[in-house]
Amino acid sequence: MGETKYIFVTGGVASSLGKGIIASSIAKLLQARGYKVTIQKFDPYINIDSGTLNPYEHGECYVTVDGHEADLDLGHYERFLGIQTTKANNITTGRIYKSVIDKERRGDFLGKTVQVIPHITDEIKRNIKFLGNKYKFDFVITEIGGTVGDIESLPFIESVRQLRWEMGKDALCVHLTYVPFLAAAKELKTKPTQHSVKQLQELGVQPDILVLRSEYDLSINLRRKVALFCNVEEAAVVQSIDVPTIYEVPLKMQEQGLDETILRKMGLPLGEKPALDSWKEFLKRRANATEVVKIALVGKYVELQDAYKSILESLSQASTYNDRKLEIEYVQSEKLTEANVVEKLGHVDGVVICPGFGSRGIEGKFVAAKYTRENDIPTFGVCLGMQCIAIEFARNVLGYADANSVEMDEKTKHNVIDIMEEQKAVTNMGGTMRLGAYECILDKKSKTYEAYKEEHIQERHRHRYEFNNDYKAEFEKAGMKCVGINPESDLVEIVEIPALRWYIGTQFHPEYSSTVLHPHPLFVSFIKAAISK
Repeated sequence: MGETKYIFVTGGVASSLGKGIIASSIAKLLQARGYKVTIQKFDPYINIDSGTLNPYEHGECYVTVDGHEADLDLGHYERFLGIQTTKANNITTGRIYKSVIDKERRGDFLGKTVQVIPHITDEIKRNIKFLGNKYKFDFVITEIGGTVGDIESLPFIESVRQLRWEMGKDALCVHLTYVPFLAAAKELKTKPTQHSVKQLQELGVQPDILVLRSEYDLSINLRRKVALFCNVEEAAVVQSIDVPTIYEVPLKMQEQGLDETILRKMGLPLGEKPALDSWKEFLKRRANATEVVKIALVGKYVELQDAYKSILESLSQASTYNDRKLEIEYVQSEKLTEANVVEKLGHVDGVVICPGFGSRGIEGKFVAAKYTRENDIPTFGVCLGMQCIAIEFARNVLGYADANSVEMDEKTKHNVIDIMEEQKAVTNMGGTMRLGAYECILDKKSKTYEAYKEEHIQERHRHRYEFNNDYKAEFEKAGMKCVGINPESDLVEIVEIPALRWYIGTQFHPEYSSTVLHPHPLFVSFIKAAISK
């Protein structure tokens, strides 16, 4: 196709409007036309990555195959496109400044005064163009985090201004804004959008396309008004109305010709309209599913659904492919006790014991693991959830009442979960865990192998603690099998109880690998077992 084309997605009026979903939808439509597409997220916070951020602050920390702790929007990118992202797909202000400061310390700037312009903006531009230069993508879509007008976003917007000037038709800006409905006046208001575009224009960026987020249908006249006041052609003003699932957004954008408008503005041939048959079939199955499968999520961040975003999406996708409607019950592990566990979990079809760190809510997870094990309720433990399954088994089956993880109790005599050898000397918190994709060999006689249908797998990790192999023989003799082993380190990656309907724990995070068109086999198998219950 020649030169890589760059699309910038910015947001205005309010945060959390769904820039990541719009960016993913645009990418999906262009990918369906045969273009090689990737997406990247530029976050304006000063943290080096998302790894040290509290889930209450920023939702889920997503992990890429190369071990980068990233923004949760990268999960949307991968689920929509079926691609694997890397460290290069998520850049923060912290990384930009660290890179520039490191260069200054080395003397790379030859004594010059280091400034935001050109040094910081040049570093941003270099990172924006890196994927296109290295991998020759046809399109690189760059989502700029935050909202136009935020002081921390200014260097990124300035970099977009410079690149659009330098690239001409090879660069384009899509601006997402919010159109509120005033109930008292019974009226949709476009003034916030006008002000947002004006702010962008004041910074030297004229948006080429406007996407108007709203809970209500926007009339032709309203969109015409927005086009007039914002210097955008009428065909380039599209609406993003609330839909039952985010996976309908690409089709809504296609209906309004968003991909065609982009191609036309960038001087590319339109070609045939993609059918998106597999995508539509997924949505059809989802819409037609009437029978419910009820899954409980046991964790300490259940008040914030974004903390378990990838798990929720994986369960949703797996339910669709099992022709079921997913119903989630959020169970706060801090409040789960022996006294109320029957009330909280007795009526569900399956239980997910969620990942996390620290001791808060851990006893509730042990209660959940014990109840589901004794009552043969399909159970899926992820990362810390797998460790809780092992600790509960050691306490109540092996008879080690004080069994624990050294993360929770450094002095425990029965450390069935221990700190990894290479983690013992680690002092820095950021980017120092066992991160990214690692190999795993499956036991061919296991339920896990039945799900994967292959012996050699690779999954993503994010942890410092591991199953203690000193207890492996005792566990297996008592009925909990270690059915997934890392071939290099001999680490236990998967445990399961074969005698139960479905009781599996994984040290890795399978939810990171589930996509719309290729749901993760373990989640599909788990939902199938929950249905059979």
